[in-house]
Amino acid sequence: MNSLEVIYEDNHIIVVVKPPNILTQQDNTNDIDMLTIVKKYIKDKYNKPGNVYVGMVQRLDRPVGGLMVFAKTSKAASRMSEMIKKHQFTKKYLAIITGKLEVKSGELEDYLLKKENGNTIVSKNGKYCKLKYKLLDEKLELNLSLIEVELITGRHHQIRVQFASRNHALYGDQRYGCSKNKQIALWAYKLSIIHPVLKKEMTFEKYPSLKDSGWGYFNEYFVK
Repeated sequence: MNSLEVIYEDNHIIVVVKPPNILTQQDNTNDIDMLTIVKKYIKDKYNKPGNVYVGMVQRLDRPVGGLMVFAKTSKAASRMSEMIKKHQFTKKYLAIITGKLEVKSGELEDYLLKKENGNTIVSKNGKYCKLKYKLLDEKLELNLSLIEVELITGRHHQIRVQFASRNHALYGDQRYGCSKNKQIALWAYKLSIIHPVLKKEMTFEKYPSLKDSGWGYFNEYFVK
């Protein structure tokens, strides 16, 4: 990844676009990750000596692309983490699921349990989760539906597992039952926050484009 797409930046926060298949935070693979990319961007842009502080307040699964916000100060990080706990962040996603939805909008509630192998399952022993969804478009000849999802909770693989458990696996999700495409059709397209210092509501949007790996079918099938 040679460049960082910055949507908004001030002294307190930075909103960027995470490409699909980039880690949010470094793991044992040592592959490039967004936290390191953002730190390097700030260090180079402002010619900062030594270590650069960047606070991570949200995560996206590795194969998922879209909007992310990072804190540039510890105060901003602390305040935004508290906002997330109080559900004052609004995170909306675009997803292409397999099958036809009988109920065009609604809420899904489950209990999800993360297993040692990294997979998440629906289990009465898990943690409560909830999301809202609505149908945006459908292509019955392709057996695909485009939906908007708003996360109320933020459990591991939540969107993917909740829909897969109802026989609507996300298109391209090789882990949870649909391997027709190498890239999962899940994109974090809208983020609404209360600025941690300015205290005003800010909303950011970014739709996937043809250059975003795997989203060519979004443009081909669903964009008029």
